[in-house]
Amino acid sequence: MDIKDIVDNQRTYFYTNETKDINTRIKTLKKIRQWIKDNEAEILGALKADLNKGEVESYMCEVGLTLSELNYQLRHIKHWAKKHYTWTPLAQFYGTSFEYAEPYGVTLIMSPWNYPFMLSMEPAIGAIAAGNCVIIKPSAYAPHVSHVIYKMINETCDPNHVCVVEGGREENTALLEQRFDYIFFTGSVNVGHLVMEKASKYLTPVTLELGGKSPCIVDDGKSLKLAAKRIAWGKFLNAGQTCVAPDYLLIREELKDDFVSYMKKVIHEFFGDNPIEHEQLVKIINQKHFDRLNHLLENQDILCGGNSNPSTLKIAPTLVSINDTNNPLMQEEIFGPILPIITYNDIDEVIEFVNSREKPLAFYIFSSHRNIQNKLLQSCSFGGGCINDTIIHLATSKLGFGGVGNSGMGSYHGKKSFDTFSHTRSIVKKARWIDLPMRYYPLNNLKDKLIRMFVR
Repeated sequence: MDIKDIVDNQRTYFYTNETKDINTRIKTLKKIRQWIKDNEAEILGALKADLNKGEVESYMCEVGLTLSELNYQLRHIKHWAKKHYTWTPLAQFYGTSFEYAEPYGVTLIMSPWNYPFMLSMEPAIGAIAAGNCVIIKPSAYAPHVSHVIYKMINETCDPNHVCVVEGGREENTALLEQRFDYIFFTGSVNVGHLVMEKASKYLTPVTLELGGKSPCIVDDGKSLKLAAKRIAWGKFLNAGQTCVAPDYLLIREELKDDFVSYMKKVIHEFFGDNPIEHEQLVKIINQKHFDRLNHLLENQDILCGGNSNPSTLKIAPTLVSINDTNNPLMQEEIFGPILPIITYNDIDEVIEFVNSREKPLAFYIFSSHRNIQNKLLQSCSFGGGCINDTIIHLATSKLGFGGVGNSGMGSYHGKKSFDTFSHTRSIVKKARWIDLPMRYYPLNNLKDKLIRMFVR
């Protein structure tokens, strides 16, 4: 079917008000949940085929998080969709004030390849819960997962309510030419600019989940071995192809040697003597990105790793010492298993360095000193982050997730997802048995005094 026809059919269906019915939303979400549970092996197999993700990592980072978000939405959707009363000013006597959420209409979810199942489904779940019609556009770089999502939605949903458009650049271009009521995009900053430009034609609201160079700061030596393990996990999970992975490390100069020693041991614990041969090391998504990452490693001061296997598209977890911030590794988001390490002597150097760059999506602080933690939190702007850990801030439906500035706009997860895909309408309902006269013309001194009594 032509993409324009898909959008038109969904808009026609939306105006039947069927998707606004809470039971329809719940029924659809429950069907999707059951399909995921019944076909978990097929989802895991697709993730293995596209990214060489093992079953445990795939469940932990994709399927499990998706089910968790589904369950959270199902537990709370009825309450969120209710009319919520609020205080009414005395000047509006006698009246009642309330708010309630209405869906935007036809929404577009454009997802990336690095977590292709979870980053397609989590925003789609929020859009369905809020009562929208939804078109999901998975990444063509993860074709096996894309087809699994297509199959799942095709078997569980009315295509006029929720459908999947597969394909690459041609389909992306055609979709962005259509008029949507909301667009949710996860991907690169460059494509984010294009999405926002296309959305502006119709003044379509957007959420942009982008990325950037997320810093990780190690400020003291307490629990340095644990810090190395948690940083290594966050950096090398999914072979560094994570939008909130620590992109570079800022560490006190006197801690660097010990930290690098611990990191080497942790990498060995994780992936053995020859990491690129380890079954659980995720591969780089395609040849283009594999070549880009290897090019970034040319002429670098490599402390660990640096080798790669072109036949499997795997790159070993790599530590690089950086002395010049003009280094190519510091000019773009790495999105691979390479950790640049930069030393500093004073925390003010860190603040100046971070604030001189675009606002990052994530920010990680390893410090036992509360004053250092607070100083960094108050001085630097970023999407979200952790103190003494990495990545886990996005793995809960109780916290919103999103970027700021160049790393994105808007947020989702849990209630934030429902709010993102809803317009909150504010209503005042006035009684007809009384009508305060002070607002009506002609205005005079007495009315002025009454107005000043009520409105202040």
